[in-house]
Amino acid sequence: EEDQALYPPLLPSKVDLQQVTIIPHDEWKRIQDSLDRLTREAACLRAERKAKKEMHLRSQEVVKHWTNTYAGMKEQKLEAKKKRDEEIEAERQILDLEEEIHKQGKRKKAIENAKQCQFYQTERVKNFHSGLLLSRVMKERDAQIEFRKSKIKSDKKWEEQLKLNIEKAFKEEQEKAEKQHRERVALAKDHLKQIKEHEEEEERRKKREEKDAEEIKRQNALYEIEMRKKLEKKREEMHESRRRFLEHMQDKHIIKAVEQQQQEEEDEKIRKFIKAKKCLIQMGKEKEAETHR
Repeated sequence: EEDQALYPPLLPSKVDLQQVTIIPHDEWKRIQDSLDRLTREAACLRAERKAKKEMHLRSQEVVKHWTNTYAGMKEQKLEAKKKRDEEIEAERQILDLEEEIHKQGKRKKAIENAKQCQFYQTERVKNFHSGLLLSRVMKERDAQIEFRKSKIKSDKKWEEQLKLNIEKAFKEEQEKAEKQHRERVALAKDHLKQIKEHEEEEERRKKREEKDAEEIKRQNALYEIEMRKKLEKKREEMHESRRRFLEHMQDKHIIKAVEQQQQEEEDEKIRKFIKAKKCLIQMGKEKEAETHR
């Protein structure tokens, strides 16, 4: 009774000892290690992926400021393009300012000419000019008549010549007014043409900027689509691995299947390592050849 109290039974009661299999402790430990090996390997793989990701991030941070990489060259090109666009924009603003000052001077002159023309085109000024011209002509005619009368008698030929002189004076004044009108119209058309050309140039510049913005937007959309595809593919691979793992765990011969799978995974790792090593060697050769070229 004291022995039974000090050392309790290891097996539950009512157990047939003939149906119990006794294995050594080392064998039992080996079986447990085989069952837990996949879990440990999964944890090791996760840790390895995490370390690779951290190393990749550190590498990106290190090479971010390098100028001899594709990303650095792209960044330099973008910076150069930005600087070039800023210089072009500054030059265009200077030209626009100079053109605006020039146009303001021309516009002011045209406005003054238009005001003067409008002033001359009013009925009051027209009547005044006509009356003034008529008075001058009449005065000149009277003076000539008096002069002619003082020397010779008036004759028909002298009157016709005087009439021709008056008509000629009227005609020259009319031609001069028409010429001034044509010059003002031509100047106004030239101003309108310059304004239209400036508007067309501004419209083409806006279209180029919109086209560049659309191209950048399209590149960003393609990059996002590619990243989503990669993420979806990675998720599918994880689900597929999990499904395969569960299928193997549910098999009747689980120990044998796990060992076989472990062996296959080891072989696959070896093949991948050899393949990756060959790829790295090939990439190194190609990079060396490209550098040599």
